[in-house]
Amino acid sequence: MISADYKERFKAEYYQAKIRYDKLHAMTIKYEAGTLNFTPSCSLELLKEQKSYMGNYIRTLEIRAEIEGITL
Repeated sequence: MISADYKERFKAEYYQAKIRYDKLHAMTIKYEAGTLNFTPSCSLELLKEQKSYMGNYIRTLEIRAEIEGITL
């Protein structure tokens, strides 16, 4: 997102990361349940590791938003 307002850029970054995280989470659930309609080329463990890092990043953004008074 291109904006002069850093808070708007921050929100856009947060929402994009959250959307990607939610999609990855849904995929890993289906992968574990055996209901995924394709076979990923990487392991479930690697996908879960990625999800963990993404979750920590989102958490960090949420803490920063609280500190800086940014409503997400």
